[in-house]
Amino acid sequence: MGAASVLIVFPFLMVYAAVNDLLTMLIPNRITVALVAGFAGFAVAFGLGWHDVALHAGAGLLVLAVTFTLFALGHIGGGDAKLAAGTALWLGFDNLLDYLTLAAIAGGFLTMAILALRSQPLPVFVGPSLSRMPFLLHLHDKGTGVPYGIALAFAAVMILPETAIWSRALGL
Repeated sequence: MGAASVLIVFPFLMVYAAVNDLLTMLIPNRITVALVAGFAGFAVAFGLGWHDVALHAGAGLLVLAVTFTLFALGHIGGGDAKLAAGTALWLGFDNLLDYLTLAAIAGGFLTMAILALRSQPLPVFVGPSLSRMPFLLHLHDKGTGVPYGIALAFAAVMILPETAIWSRALGL
């Protein structure tokens, strides 16, 4: 379970969160619950000591406190806050700054790209097929937010191979 949780489950959950956010503008709670459960499985399987677990939990709780403040102020979505915190649990303090920096940069590019696309009308040839893709209409709506979970997931998957848990899972 330990190696699989890092090498398969964590990246899968990140991609699942990103796709869900793109299609629905929501990141379900079950993703965050799965992240916490997956980390617990990894910690048990690899015998992480209480000190290491506490540091990882501290990173997750710190990010949760900051992101929920941002959520309360209306700057980010609740799903984004929970996803960032669940990801921080996995990455710990050692890689947290790299993760947050890359997520901010990726989020900036994502936001610029979506705003640029929203400034253009949807192609006419798309026509009737749009009724089968309501997420595209919703994403194109200027009143809709940005699916920031995409940037958070991208950053997590990019940073993961640099982490101690990745090395531990591979036996390095």
